[in-house]
Amino acid sequence: MGLVFGLLWLFTGFLQGVHGQGVYAPPSVHIIHSGQACNVEEERYSERVYTIREGQTLELQCLVTGHPRPQIRWTKTAGGASDRPGDAATNNDTLKIERITRHQGGRYYCKADNGLGSPAIRSIRVDVYYLDDPLITVHQSVGESKEQFYFERTVFLRCVANSNPPVHYTWRRGREVLTQGSDSGVEIYEPFFTQGETKILKLKNLRPQDYADYTCISSVRNVCGIGDKSAHFVLSNKTAPPSIKLLLDDPLVVNHGETITLVCVASGGDPPPSLQWMRPGGEELPKRSIVKAGTLTIPGVTIDEGGPYTCVASNNVGNPAKKTANLLVRGLRKGRFWITPDPYHNDDNIQIGREVKISCQVEATPPEELQFSWLKNGRPLRSSERMVITHTDTEVSPGTTNLDIIDLKFTDFGTYTCVASLRNGGSPEISIDVNISSTTVPPELTVPRGRSHLIAQEGDTVDLQCLVSGKPKPIILWSRVEESGAAAATVSLMPDGSVQIESYDGVLRLNNVTREMSGTYRCQTSQYNGFNVKPREALIQLVVQFPPVVEPVFTEIRQALGRAFSLTCRLLRAHPARLLRYEWKLGSRLLTVGQFSEQRDDTNYQVKALNREGYGEYTCDITNEAGAGRCTFLVTGKAYPPEFYYDTYSALWQNKPRVYGFKLQWTQMEPNAVDRILAYRLGIRQMTQSRWWEQEIPMEGNIQKGELLTYNLTELIKPESYLIRLTPITRYGEGDATERIIMYSAPVNPHLREFQCGFEDENMCLFSQDKTDVFDWTRHSAATRNTKYTPNTGPSSDHNGSKQGFYMYIETSRPRLEGDKARLLSPTFNMNTKNPAPSANSPTYCFAFFYHMYGKHIGALNVLLRQKGQTVTDTSVWTLTGNQGDRWRQAKVNIHPTAAFQLVIEGVRGAGIEGDIAIDDVTIEEGECKDPPPKNLRTNAPPSSPHIWQLCVTLSLAVIGWQR
Repeated sequence: MGLVFGLLWLFTGFLQGVHGQGVYAPPSVHIIHSGQACNVEEERYSERVYTIREGQTLELQCLVTGHPRPQIRWTKTAGGASDRPGDAATNNDTLKIERITRHQGGRYYCKADNGLGSPAIRSIRVDVYYLDDPLITVHQSVGESKEQFYFERTVFLRCVANSNPPVHYTWRRGREVLTQGSDSGVEIYEPFFTQGETKILKLKNLRPQDYADYTCISSVRNVCGIGDKSAHFVLSNKTAPPSIKLLLDDPLVVNHGETITLVCVASGGDPPPSLQWMRPGGEELPKRSIVKAGTLTIPGVTIDEGGPYTCVASNNVGNPAKKTANLLVRGLRKGRFWITPDPYHNDDNIQIGREVKISCQVEATPPEELQFSWLKNGRPLRSSERMVITHTDTEVSPGTTNLDIIDLKFTDFGTYTCVASLRNGGSPEISIDVNISSTTVPPELTVPRGRSHLIAQEGDTVDLQCLVSGKPKPIILWSRVEESGAAAATVSLMPDGSVQIESYDGVLRLNNVTREMSGTYRCQTSQYNGFNVKPREALIQLVVQFPPVVEPVFTEIRQALGRAFSLTCRLLRAHPARLLRYEWKLGSRLLTVGQFSEQRDDTNYQVKALNREGYGEYTCDITNEAGAGRCTFLVTGKAYPPEFYYDTYSALWQNKPRVYGFKLQWTQMEPNAVDRILAYRLGIRQMTQSRWWEQEIPMEGNIQKGELLTYNLTELIKPESYLIRLTPITRYGEGDATERIIMYSAPVNPHLREFQCGFEDENMCLFSQDKTDVFDWTRHSAATRNTKYTPNTGPSSDHNGSKQGFYMYIETSRPRLEGDKARLLSPTFNMNTKNPAPSANSPTYCFAFFYHMYGKHIGALNVLLRQKGQTVTDTSVWTLTGNQGDRWRQAKVNIHPTAAFQLVIEGVRGAGIEGDIAIDDVTIEEGECKDPPPKNLRTNAPPSSPHIWQLCVTLSLAVIGWQR
């Protein structure tokens, strides 16, 4: 706050307390609303409904009481599940959703918890109102459809609009409003099962006058300001449902990389239908697609983009027309082979004189264009009696070709090549070589010696290896097996989340292994790219060791000098769990060591009497072969942080024009846990500045748990906000500090316990001028009064007799006319208090003010109670007319609002210019009015009674402060 802050600070303090639990209290909750609500309804005692228009801002505030200050959490159930980004919950007293959508309606819960008693929970149901554009669809009776679709037939016009609340529909033919019974040829009804969702207009046996322009008007009766919406449809003798045709071959076979164009045109329908291309199951069109009307262009088409494409035509008449084209992109993929030994022998080896079969398999698009050829040692091979070549049906995919070698001879040894291609080209060939010789043998699978049971530690890299022999050498498939007792083994996922992992060298590498990777792993030969025989397999057991897991990992213990305490470190799990040792240290000093017995899972360290050297960090390390787990205990004499009290009644006050005061209150968390608190260091900083000013508040005697401590801050400069920091001090030193922000506000309490305004501030305590009246009230002081003022009317000072004090008055000089009104509006006071009373027993408030009505032309002074419920109502609660003499008088009146309210102070100009009316020192207090004012109050009366805080015996401290 610059140089201003460097001026003298005055802190005035007093201490008060309550023993036992003191001001500690479980939480209570109340939800109030702000933002753009259409309406808030109280339904019975449990249901509150907040209505808001879609697209507006939802703002709910959770008002809480309780000490310590409760933690607030907003959650939502019902309605949409994915309402907000990371929607689960928000930890804030205010829930704000900008541009709310219909899916975000539902019940919102505010939960407050401070650890005392049960959490307090309140809820409010948010009802989002909306109205979509209506849609008219046209249908004909089932069984009556012919070429002349709408000639002497019954037609149904259905109007549908999504909305909340339910829609009210109105049908018009031209300018004529159609109602049930207004025309014998027209019937209007709502289907039983769609009540409120649609309105059907039935035209029975179409007549010439039925060919017209029809309008469906949907309305939610202007709720939330949502206007009516309408849809139009022109019914004529040409009206017809859509029909389409595709200008392309089906299926359309193209080559990879080509640009393809699918054309769909409307062959009928009135109104002209709209055309749309889509893929089955809601799959998106290729990203490179270009759609223009009924033409779909895909440049550089790929194999994956092949498949069905559907053209849909719609004009809201009858059912949409659909036609599907199949796009086939030529291609070959996934070439595989296998060798099958003679099935009539139990031996899996290939031997002279026996049969052997070589199979080759390829996936092809389109499958009917797939063709195979065989080569032996690079030369074409034709089918013969001993070399039988067969192919599967072209309609079966993938396609397979087999070469059966009957009565294998030595001369049959060699390299056989299977060549797959497409008849019309468009894709490269796939060639697969298979060697048949005396060295072609089925696979064998083994695990290297000593590698079937592996032990590793967390974080290691482990290689699981299976040795495979045979020719050709097959691919190895790795999978994981979890033993389930004596039952059959169940397969679980590999570390990368897959079921199987392929390996071409027989090695499975696991990086940074964790304890969850322990278990049995299976390696087995694949049945493709090798022998078509029973798979060979082997198992490897992996054991991952990890250090002990302990608790607590870290905890802080606060203790006073001379006290005894115990530290316990618990073992949760470890592998291996044998030969566990523990070691206790304070800092680097060894305290004790030992070994766990099989019966124990924790270790303790006892301190009989804490001395200053006993403060510090205690550690307990529990170790095994894999490492150590550590419990850490920080033993300190620091005091716990203070707990600011947020429910102080009338915490902020004003009795000077440019400054305000604040009653700072707090309790001490666990005051008996450490040595006695000797003092508090109070730090204060203006939010817009970096300089801290500090003052020490000494404490006498012991502070009890729940004892409420109070310190009055005065001379806080309006309208600045301040950061307050409070730090307890013991003989150990400074404890934990806590901070809060003090924000200035005009004396308007949202819970409305007390309101005061002397109009000393330019913002007039948030009073405002009514924009609908004839003229305004004027803020004024006698010290600045115009010398040309009208004599014989108006006050010569404020109600306290000060010529520097301000008041409000109406100036009745020209151009004002008789009957002109000026209205002054108070702030809006919300009835949603922390402890709301039932509507049947609304709280009573005392509205009091001083008035000055002097002059022979005095008109009238009226007070009205304006309540803002579902409608705004003004009720007269006080009125006075005529000259009341040259003195200030006080008026008091009880008011009983049942909703958010304002007070309207209305001044009415009398018959002439000597009719100035003034008001001053307005108050609103909870409860009935007490001590009715005397009938006569003389001008220049002594100042009003001091406030309660002015009556306290206080000690003023000149705070010099020092910078931190």
